[in-house]
Parts: sequence; structure tokens; C-alpha cells
Amino acid sequence: MCLGIPGQVAELLETHEHLARVDVSGVGRIVNIGLLEDERLQPGDWVLIHVGFAMSKIDKDEARRALEGLQLMGQAYDDELEAWTSSTIGEP
Repeated sequence: MCLGIPGQVAELLETHEHLARVDVSGVGRIVNIGLLEDERLQPGDWVLIHVGFAMSKIDKDEARRALEGLQLMGQAYDDELEAWTSSTIGEP
């Protein structure tokens, strides 16, 4: 199963134009935002993340609904969040 996790852009990294620190349920992670280059992401924007890549820009309501949907999924959400938080992919 492939899940997208909503996250809020906390900062755009100066060291690499396609990387950003994103807050995902209170956990900060480095995410590749290169696929959304035309969106001109800024801190505070919400994105949908899959395997370390921001796949789409979403609004706050979409992020809330996505998170609620994932929480309803129970264990699958917990497993995906655990995989996300234990991942070292993308860490500088």
C-alpha cells in the first residue's frame, strides 16, 4: 500500500534548492521538493509526501483530511509513520 503523508514546510534549505525541512506530525524531516519546483513553495505551505518526495502542494484543509483518513486506517498509518520517522533517507 502506498500512502501519502501530509507535512508542513518548515524551511527551505540553502544547501540544496530541492530540499526542505518539513514537519510531519511533529517530526522534522528533509524532503525532496524538486517535483514541485513550479509551485514556489514557502515555509508554511503544506505538501503530500511519499517516500521522501513532496508529490503535490495541498492546502491546510486537504492536509487535515488526509491526516484524519490516515488515522482512520489505524495500523497502516502507524506503520507508515514509523517508517517515515525511522528513515534516514534524505538526511544531510
